[in-house]
Formats: sequence, structure tokens, C-alpha cells
Amino acid sequence: MASSASGRAGRGGLPSPAAAAAAVVLLILAGAAPAAGCYPRVFSFGDSLADTGNYAFVYGNDSSEPALRLPYGETFFHRATGRFSNGRIVLDFIAETLGLPFVPPYLSGRSAEDFACGANFAVGGATALSPDFFRDRGIDDMGDQVHLDMEMKWFRELLDLLCPGNLAGMCLPFFTSFDSILV
Repeated sequence: MASSASGRAGRGGLPSPAAAAAAVVLLILAGAAPAAGCYPRVFSFGDSLADTGNYAFVYGNDSSEPALRLPYGETFFHRATGRFSNGRIVLDFIAETLGLPFVPPYLSGRSAEDFACGANFAVGGATALSPDFFRDRGIDDMGDQVHLDMEMKWFRELLDLLCPGNLAGMCLPFFTSFDSILV
């Protein structure tokens, strides 16, 4: 009978890529002094693991959706937040370490001031590939699900709002540093 420890380790006793990435982030954050002022903005893309509330804006405030009602958000925020978590997520700890406020969901803002410290484009249930990819392969039940291309489109729209006509000037240094650190 194989031990349960080796069964959890994954292929060849190595941790899964997600577990390894989480461990690296935790090691970096554990050894890092607050980096206030080094990075003025944080941007996040993903699915329910990173969603800070976009789900409610995309799919409506349906009370039958678990993330839109208690106990989600109850322990830390004391209210339902639209997050797929009862408390904070990794993105919240990264922002805190950088001396930034919680990163708002992109769909909750309207102006550049709403995103002065960044934005979160993640949506619960989002996929990396577009629904067209799945339809082309005979999987028709994807609907108009949010996907990474859509999140990147939102990001480009936000760049136009934050830096109208001036990506190479004022804004580009902020974003190139994130390409090498957070992406």
C-alpha cells in the first residue's frame, strides 16, 4: 500500500506547479519588508481564485450563487463580497505587502481614480481559452463565459483610461516591472 504522502506529491514526488508557485509567493512575501512606494499599482487576471467581486457584475446579483451570499466574506469582511472565499485571497496579501489597498474589481469602477492602485480583472469561472475554442471542438455548453482574452481586452481599455495616448511615457515603467515580477 502506497503512503498517502507520496500520493499527494504528484508526478515523481514533485509538488504540483500551482503548489510550487504558491510556495514561491509565500517565501517572497515572508521575507519581504513592506515595499510601500515601489509599485504604485497591481493588476490581476484569473478565475475564482483571484476574483475580488467581478462575478456579481458579469452574472448579476443572483442570490442563488454561493459567492454572492454568506458565509462567503463573513469572517473578514462581515458581508458577502462576491469573492469565492470567506476571507482574503493571495492578491490581498500581495497588495498589503506592497502598501496598497485592496485591489478593486475592474467592473466596479468608472474612472481613472477608481483604479489609482490597480485593478482586478479575474472572474469566477473564467477560462484561459475562449468559448469559440470549445465550440470548435464540439463543446457547446460554454455560453459566453469570461475568458483570458476578454480580461486582456478590459486591461487594454483600462490602460487607455489611465494613460490616454501616453503608454510609452508615464505609464509604461509601471507595467514593465510587473511583467517580470507578477506575470
